[in-house]
Amino acid sequence: MVEAVPSRYELRRVIAEGGMGTVWLARDHKLGADVAAKVLRGSEASAVLRFVREQGLRVRHRHVVSPQGWSADDDHVVMSMPLVRGGSLQTLSRDHGPLPEPYVAVLVDQLLDGLAEIHRHGVVHRDLKPANVLLEPTGSGWPCVRIGDFGIAAVVGEPRFTVVGQSLGTLGFMAPEQARGAEPDPRQDLFAVGVLGRCLLTGLPPGQLPTDPAGAAPGAGGLWPFLQWLSSDDPARRPASAEDAREELRRRHLLPPGPVWQQWPDPPEVFDQIAELEEPDDPGPQPVPPQAGVVTQRPAGPTSPVPARSEPDPSAPTRPDQGRPRARPQLLRAVMVVSFVLAGLSAVLLLLALLG
Repeated sequence: MVEAVPSRYELRRVIAEGGMGTVWLARDHKLGADVAAKVLRGSEASAVLRFVREQGLRVRHRHVVSPQGWSADDDHVVMSMPLVRGGSLQTLSRDHGPLPEPYVAVLVDQLLDGLAEIHRHGVVHRDLKPANVLLEPTGSGWPCVRIGDFGIAAVVGEPRFTVVGQSLGTLGFMAPEQARGAEPDPRQDLFAVGVLGRCLLTGLPPGQLPTDPAGAAPGAGGLWPFLQWLSSDDPARRPASAEDAREELRRRHLLPPGPVWQQWPDPPEVFDQIAELEEPDDPGPQPVPPQAGVVTQRPAGPTSPVPARSEPDPSAPTRPDQGRPRARPQLLRAVMVVSFVLAGLSAVLLLLALLG
């Protein structure tokens, strides 16, 4: 059951920016722990509905990041998730360039493992790309991916939030039929895995990937044709499921017996990228404990946080009372805020009823 509670988050540092909102390092005062908090940008109805759907997806798996809870007030809608500390496949590829084939094979296998569980719940992610695949710093040299950002995920057979023929996703990682606005299909996620894997092998973006295996990254070996199979333009030529793809990965003996990439001159490593964001700010005025229903923010240094509601300065000169009519704009704003919150809660309750 998704928990709807008064606001309980203290926003500390921006971790990432996305099309649907901003992800913050935040303090969950209820759990007494740091979490990743996704702050919804804007109040468009479609964005709110996608947000409600995302926080309602309760897939529990070691390679999936599931929402933990949510909160709302008059200025913010916040969803919290476990804090994944190792960055993303995007940052790993940027820092290391082309990755060793055995390493990519393990990443692909873990992605397929997570997708198998996601698809078992009838969900299609629809936006798999390096930035949406997070990494845990295991300390063992063995990678551990976590699939995140279900902002445009769809449940097979349920109403969609886009009009017929309209597509959502990221160009280059979208399957051709998805780009044409086709109904969600798990094989669209397999297409994205195939493209993503080849990007990791070469260090190139989707639009620059070679079509000839001979032009692939040195040492790509047998993994390259496997990834091409996943990303076939015709969905009928792709694996029928993520489980089938994992079985084929093993049948072709593409998975290494251990972290053999450690023998490479510059083996890929995943470091804790959140620790430096958790360092305390310079000493200054102590923050006021958050009140119920208010999302508080700490100074974000060089980043630009979401503007916080300002408090009146007691030393500033006061203005004379202008009479009762000046309260009308505030009253109107309050009515609008209450209406928005009630509408949002109604959408949440409706979606949860549909999800069972």
